[in-house]
Amino acid sequence: MGLRRIITLVFTFLIFANFLASVQSVCINNGNYTVNSTYASNLDAVLSSLYANITSDGFHNASVGQNPDRANAAVLCRGDVDLDECRRCLRDITTKLLQSCPNQKQAVDWADECMLRYSNESMFGILQTVPGFWMRNPNNATSPAQFKEDLRTLIDDLRTKAVGGGGMRKFAAGNATAPDFQDIYSLLQCTPDLSPEDCNNCLTGAAADIPGCCDNKRGGRVLLPSCNLRFEIYPFFNQTRLQQLEPAPVPVPVPVPTPEPPVQSPPGKNDDNSSNRTGIIVAVSIVACVIIIAALFGMCLRNRMRRKPKENPQIEAVDETTTVESLQYDFSTLKTATNDFSDDNKLGQGGFGAVYKGKLPNNKEIAVKRLSRNSGQGDVEFKNEVLLLAKLQHRNLVKLLGFSIQGNEKLIVYEFVHNGSLDHFMLDTTKRLCLDWDRRYKIIKGIARGLLYLHEDSQLRIIHRDLKPGNILLDREMNPKIADFGLARLFGQDETQGNTNMIAGTYGFMAPEYAVCGHFSVKSDVYSFGVLLLEIISGRKINSFRDEEDIVEDLLIIAWRNWREGTSRNMVDPLLLGSGSGSMSDILRCIHIGLLCVQQKAADRPTMASVIIMLSSVSMSMAVPSEPSLYMVSDYESEYSSRDHDRYNTNNNHNINSNQPKINYGDTPIVESDDSSKNDVSITEFYPR
Repeated sequence: MGLRRIITLVFTFLIFANFLASVQSVCINNGNYTVNSTYASNLDAVLSSLYANITSDGFHNASVGQNPDRANAAVLCRGDVDLDECRRCLRDITTKLLQSCPNQKQAVDWADECMLRYSNESMFGILQTVPGFWMRNPNNATSPAQFKEDLRTLIDDLRTKAVGGGGMRKFAAGNATAPDFQDIYSLLQCTPDLSPEDCNNCLTGAAADIPGCCDNKRGGRVLLPSCNLRFEIYPFFNQTRLQQLEPAPVPVPVPVPTPEPPVQSPPGKNDDNSSNRTGIIVAVSIVACVIIIAALFGMCLRNRMRRKPKENPQIEAVDETTTVESLQYDFSTLKTATNDFSDDNKLGQGGFGAVYKGKLPNNKEIAVKRLSRNSGQGDVEFKNEVLLLAKLQHRNLVKLLGFSIQGNEKLIVYEFVHNGSLDHFMLDTTKRLCLDWDRRYKIIKGIARGLLYLHEDSQLRIIHRDLKPGNILLDREMNPKIADFGLARLFGQDETQGNTNMIAGTYGFMAPEYAVCGHFSVKSDVYSFGVLLLEIISGRKINSFRDEEDIVEDLLIIAWRNWREGTSRNMVDPLLLGSGSGSMSDILRCIHIGLLCVQQKAADRPTMASVIIMLSSVSMSMAVPSEPSLYMVSDYESEYSSRDHDRYNTNNNHNINSNQPKINYGDTPIVESDDSSKNDVSITEFYPR
């Protein structure tokens, strides 16, 4: 290697190291602590325990203290670094993170060789994909189409290896041939406390971010709390260390043929018998080897077919009979559980059908949705959709437990959520007293996480299309759960994006482009989330404001006018005005986020991933929102037939069914370095996920 090449590599490395050191730690705004508090002592203790107890596996998690002052922490070192490097990285990143987030109870940081996170909430074994960041190489790949195909194949193979890594190490690295005489090197890793399914979902989501962050680039990184992914066109991991960690291959035993007993031969024929025995032994050995090779080839082929992604899993016929049968309830059981669908058990009535409370023979409480009979789907299609929706599992979604079919009757069984819908708390003055700011903030963030899962992290991309307080259910701990997601799929409607003649939603919560033109996308749900957020903060329905002349004013106009005039406190629920100054700053920031979500143009609204980052960051600058553009219900109401939308509890919203400068969020960079790489190291254009 020439002197010039060495100097270039050293220069690039120094730039890269300096860039990593300059990356801001993520301080998650979910509660603060003081220097001499119990939480501070617990946090110091748990971080010290990480350094003392981490092993060569490169992962350790620990907890110190009792709730609400329990401190949880975890460190994950890159799978190819040795223990000394791991401890050095942990020491440096701990100091940096505590300096960057001196009083936040939750924080996370990534270095080149390790990741550290801590929280006052339980995080072990829980898939966490936000906050996250992207890094990308500024240089484009040559032959991009073939490069992307080779990269996808490599990542798919490595993901399978990482997911199957066991409970101590979920890590894989390797390389593949790329076009134009290049190689692609990639590394994938999960925290080993994740289940194989969660690890697979995390890495699949990270790979899905590549087109958004690093499309056609020579290198990139996706950094998430539960997993990470990196690819380059040069070797960036320690291949010698990886070879040392590889388990020794187990030799395949070759069956030795049993020697035949000696046979007495007439004199003069010993040579012929010896030749015959030798021929038999050789023949048997060859046949045995052929059988073993064929078996190994068959196993490899079967595993490859299992790993191969399905082009369109939504339309694949359900052939997993056992899985379907495990979800299917006997119709008579549900009929008995709901007291023959009596009005006394009825929880709500909507366009998709009525909902009834039920109790199974084992005393488990359930909610049964009796779908209207105009679905138009066959039984197999219905089973397919229910099976897919049942696989959507998130703590902020109402869990779908199963289904039942008898003749034209189709039932869906959900978990029963005990505290009912959010609108019952919002509309009841007494119940609203239970919703202090901490609980409302928890509800807002939980809804955001549930939507992000539906939009980006689940096996299907689901657009809700009717997000509102009546479709947010609260469990015993007041955790929010989004209800009625994916029901449009059961009625044969597209659930990704596009145009539809079947508009199903609630006026006031529908984005203008959806209400007027029938065009929907994930940004339609973002709009609904913004309206919902403003209702939660104000404690009022969107159309319940009246001015001095008793004229009804829209909540969005009230919010915009007060934000523009610096009087946003005027629209805050009076029950929250006694909150501390810290809480009021969170409330005002949420109003700002809500206004960004209800921008007229869908392109101007943030994604839910960006919303979560804004909710969690106290230091992040935000865009200046423009005035929301409202459509009048009366202008469009006559075009559609009204209906009550289905949920657990009815409300008074009108439902229908019918044939300045930008902030650094989402698709804009937080950090853009002018120091472009002289080599191929991914050092520039640092993105929030």
